[in-house]
Amino acid sequence: MRKITLICVGTLKETYLINALQEYIKRISRFFDLEIIQVPETKLIKNSPSQIKQVISSEGKSILNKINSQTVFPLSIDGDQIDSIQFAKLIEKYTDLGEITFVIGGSYGLDSSIKRLGKNISFSKLTFPHQLMRVLFLEQLYRAATILNNIEYHK
Repeated sequence: MRKITLICVGTLKETYLINALQEYIKRISRFFDLEIIQVPETKLIKNSPSQIKQVISSEGKSILNKINSQTVFPLSIDGDQIDSIQFAKLIEKYTDLGEITFVIGGSYGLDSSIKRLGKNISFSKLTFPHQLMRVLFLEQLYRAATILNNIEYHK
């Protein structure tokens, strides 16, 4: 079974997000071996540019310590926007080559050390809470699986 890892910052606390995540994990399990790794969110002590840089750097180090695959796709607002069919093709191409990892940063985004690891993908120019982005990512991963398996879901 194709292996996909999602590394994300922080833990989910809201029940509605946890329920949505669990539903998509259940759906995806038919198609992929999915592993979700959560790294701790670094708390911002003082809202200053230097503190924000420290938070991003700290979270980046935690993320780097968890990456095991050669193929990494950071999810970033400044990445390339692709549609669902292109996302499905990307999944197909790279899972054929081995395990792939997607990364969702914390509240302040991803460190440049993570962004340099692979092709950055943007789901939108809109800003989403990083917790909600997990659900959006899993929905798109499920949609990609249905596209690749000719299952009616994607319209």
